[in-house]
Formats: sequence, structure tokens, C-alpha cells
Amino acid sequence: MIERTLASKVTSLAQKFQVITLTGPRQSGKTTLVRATFPDLPYVSLEEPDIRQIALTDPRGFLSNYPNGVILDEIQNTPELFSYIQRIVDENRQIQFILTGSSNFLLMEKISQTLAGRVAVLHLLPFSLEELGPLVDSYENLIFKGQYPRIYDRTIPPTDFYPSYIQTYVDRDVRMIKNIGDINAFIQFTQLCAGRIGQPLNNASLANDAGISPNTAKSWLSILESSYILYRLQPYHRNFNKRLIKSPKLYFYDTGVACSLLGIREQEQVNLHYMKGSLFENLILNEFIKRSYNRGENRQPYYWQDNHGKEIDCLLVNGERVTAVEIKSGKTVSTSYFENLIYWRSLAALPENQEYVVYGGDQSMQTGAGTLISWKNLDRIPD
Repeated sequence: MIERTLASKVTSLAQKFQVITLTGPRQSGKTTLVRATFPDLPYVSLEEPDIRQIALTDPRGFLSNYPNGVILDEIQNTPELFSYIQRIVDENRQIQFILTGSSNFLLMEKISQTLAGRVAVLHLLPFSLEELGPLVDSYENLIFKGQYPRIYDRTIPPTDFYPSYIQTYVDRDVRMIKNIGDINAFIQFTQLCAGRIGQPLNNASLANDAGISPNTAKSWLSILESSYILYRLQPYHRNFNKRLIKSPKLYFYDTGVACSLLGIREQEQVNLHYMKGSLFENLILNEFIKRSYNRGENRQPYYWQDNHGKEIDCLLVNGERVTAVEIKSGKTVSTSYFENLIYWRSLAALPENQEYVVYGGDQSMQTGAGTLISWKNLDRIPD
């Protein structure tokens, strides 16, 4: 088992909260993590139809089987349990509930209604680059394989894993969130989203290409977000007296999923693919999000772009500190990598040494134009 960085945060919060909720995409390792962290608690999967039926028909009786607490996996299948869990933890300060789920929207809706103030919410994404360590030999391979645990602990080829993963996701999560009549149209829509990685979202254009209404496109994007397939990177709000692009950009939580949707069937195709730069950008942004989640935080990166094409790929905002990061897939150093950062510094009037270029090479170094960071050394960038 590859040790998960989030484990220490889970253990720490369990000393302070009676209810821990761990969300994240299917097969990101949630069950493995909580069972390893809480080996003395019983484990129940609410995806099993007979167990789920008992929990739904007799919630009090079901929960009474676990007087000292329980791990309830895929809790979004039985949202009725939340109000009963609330009463139990209010009456018994010793009992511990560990809840996991793969639908953030369904979970958070119920948590806000019944468990607000009683629960710590954490997010677990597929392996981070730090967690994989020596298992990664090139970023092209990492982009293609993605970072889902089963790819690594069961050595499943990505071309076998991801089509099944996508189909299972559609059959389970999508149908649970919304009754979509044309599943093939939904999958095609998801493929179109993969082709727009790193681009400002134009909802009308996306809907037109998918042959659906703009309202349907908006609804389907929300489904993909709430089930951890993709996310929208929001633009930075400070304009510095410039006209800015205000649409969010689309990215996927895992590049392996994106590659499968794009029809990439082998690692070598990544090298020649027209979206190689966008996929590399997606990979690096995901690492910053994982770093935040693994600390128990929920700080999201931003991007900045004006209407003249000047752009910063990633802004890490921590209070008054703003760290600017440009992301380049090239492996050869070029001074042109720093042009937008120099422009940004002149506008933002921020201290020096808060701008970095992450690139596809192996060496991190200080150059005359700025700080160059290898994709392997992201820990050198503060946030």
C-alpha cells in the first residue's frame, strides 16, 4: 500500500470531530485509506443492495448495530441516514462515524442540512506525484497512465482501466444524480470537454457542438464537477485596470481519464498530440490542488488572462500572498517562458521571487529571467 499524505490529517481531525467525511472520485483510494486508518471500526458498503435496503427501511435498527461507530462507504446512497447520525453523535460524545462518498453535491447538500458543525470534510484525489515517487519515470507516462491507485497496485493497463471506469461512473453516479435519457450524448459531451482542456469555457459553443441546449450543457457540467470528473478553474478577480477574460477554464481531475476520452491509446501518442501542452498544464494544476486537499484545505488555484492574450496559467493565493506560475511542457529552457511573468510583475507590483516557471525538464535552477522549476520539484514552489 502506498502511504497517502492525507492519512495524518484524517487521524488528527478524528480526535476533534465525531464525524469525518471523505469525498473524492470513485476508486481514488478512499476505502483503503479509512480502513487502514480506523482498523477497529466495522466497515459497511452501502453500495450492496441488501445492506442498503436494510439501512433505508430501518435506519435506527441498522445504526444500532454499531454502538462504537462505523465506516459507512458511499453514504450518498442512503442520505436518509444523516439525520439519524446527527442525533446519535449529539447524544453520545464517544461514538465515531467515518463516511465516504463519490458525489460531492449529494453529500454536501445533506451535510449542510444535518451535520453542519459536527463534521470535518476532507477530499481525496488519485495519487499525487509525491505519493507515487519513484514509480514515475516521465511526465508523458504520468499523463497517459493517470494516477488512479488501481493502475499502480494492480498493474492494469490504462486502455483497460479507463473505459470501464468511465462506463461504471456513468451507470452509477450519473444516473443517481440525474436521470439522463441519452447516455451516449452525455459521454460525447464529456469527450468534447476533454478537447477543451485549458480553454476558457464557452457554454453556448460547447452546447452547440454537443447538439444540446445551453441549459442542458450547464446541468451536465455540474454533474461532471460534483462527481470529480472535471473542474472549472476560476479567473483571478483583480483586474489591474485591464479588461479580463472572465470565463472559467475546464480541466480534468485526472489526465488518464482525459487521455482515454481523447482517444489516446499509448504513451507515445502524448508526445505528438496537439493537446500535449494542455495536458501537462492540467497535470501540474492537479498537483497544486492535491497539495491543498492533502493538508485538509480547500484553496483552489486561479488563472489570469487579459483580452490581449497575456496570461498566467496558475495563481496560488494565500491571504495577501500571490504566487504566479507559468506551465510549459517543453524540456529545453527558453527565456520566452518568463515573458508573461515579467508582464504580470509589472502590473501586480508584487515582491520578486513570487513567480515561477514549471517546465518539462529535469533540472530546477535560478536564471537571469526568473526561477525555473522541474515538474519533479513542485514542492519548491510555496503556496
